[in-house]
Amino acid sequence: MKRDSFAFIAGLVKDRSGLVLAADQGYMLETRLGPLLKREGLPDIDTLALRLKDPRSAKLAEAVTEALTTNESSFFRDGKPFEHLRRALPALAAARAPGVPLRIWSAACSTGQEAYSIGMILAELTLGGRRVEIIGTDIAQEVLARARDGSFTQFEVQRGLPARLLVKHFRQEEGRWRVAPELRAMARFEHFNLLSDLRPLGRFDVIFCRNVLIYFDTPTKVRVLDAMAAQLASDGVLYLGGAETVLGLTGQLVPITGERGVYAKAKAGVAALAG
Repeated sequence: MKRDSFAFIAGLVKDRSGLVLAADQGYMLETRLGPLLKREGLPDIDTLALRLKDPRSAKLAEAVTEALTTNESSFFRDGKPFEHLRRALPALAAARAPGVPLRIWSAACSTGQEAYSIGMILAELTLGGRRVEIIGTDIAQEVLARARDGSFTQFEVQRGLPARLLVKHFRQEEGRWRVAPELRAMARFEHFNLLSDLRPLGRFDVIFCRNVLIYFDTPTKVRVLDAMAAQLASDGVLYLGGAETVLGLTGQLVPITGERGVYAKAKAGVAALAG
């Protein structure tokens, strides 16, 4: 692979998704793009780079971006954010006017485990009959299709999903586990790019955006965090990955004392959310 081919593809992917590819990640391109090269009948990545320069190659560029995006997920991943969510939801629901739904966004939702984990928590809370909307978004159409389908392998359900919740919320079908209709109906999944204008998504009471910022450069992190803060309710809560932070990136969000990866709007009564 020529250096300029790598640089062109890396630039294209960054512009489309925010993902930053380091100069030493040429092996990743070759590994992840191998199946795409075969499918497109292209001999190598240099030829792919030439094809991508054609203005008519938008669909191919989307396929390349999806292939290079990391789609790692598991049920109740890292545990602690979901414990905090369970404590925070009753207060958020109580603070809303009658008839106003709670809105929860699972950004970069991958195959849907995070959104369904949120749904399982909601299924155990009454919240005074408050309606809740769960929206999962991702840049990759393939993983969104899997999220909507709600079918998981034995390995996937063994990663973080307690047996009692598996039995309660899943049905076994031909060696796989499918989300029960009532849980699947709690979440909807949409194609969305975090670099797009977030305003059409509306305001959210809770945003999960975990293990995404680690793939962005600093200006992109700032841009995404500021945009999310603008869409977060004044008493809302943002969950980031354990290795991610808002510190030094934005003044619109502050850590919630005693919690890891949990943030509130600045001057929004952080103590109330500490649970």
